Amino acid sequence: MSIQNGSEVIFHFSIKLSDGSVADSTKVNGKPAKLTIGDGSLTPGFEACLMGLEAGKEASFTLEPEQAFGQPNPDNIYFVDKDKFGAEVPAEEGAIVAFTQPDGTDLPGVIRDVAGQSVTVDFNHPLAGQTLTFDVEIIEVNTATH
Repeated sequence: MSIQNGSEVIFHFSIKLSDGSVADSTKVNGKPAKLTIGDGSLTPGFEACLMGLEAGKEASFTLEPEQAFGQPNPDNIYFVDKDKFGAEVPAEEGAIVAFTQPDGTDLPGVIRDVAGQSVTVDFNHPLAGQTLTFDVEIIEVNTATH
């Protein structure tokens, strides 16, 4: 059975940066990902590469930023007053901080710069703007049960 829209898929994946370093991998914890094609978990570009694969197959594909996590959006970069940080969440360049949204969900951001009282926080996806190689190993494919 091959992957199609609505398929439930269990698979391992690794995401590699253009320098070959691994940014993320399900194999680290030995726990494969499980999702339904078309549920919004994956970008359309990633889903398109999985279509037609079957259980037991391995594949590798490279996606430009537009097919992966998009280009960084300048509107997702904010300047936050240093007073909003403290001992528990210090304002340190490179640190990942979570800000609670009005709806109660946390939005992670990366501190890009600290200048005086101004802290630059980037809320773009950490892999935005990157050309990425995805290595996948399909473990199981099930048809949608609607």
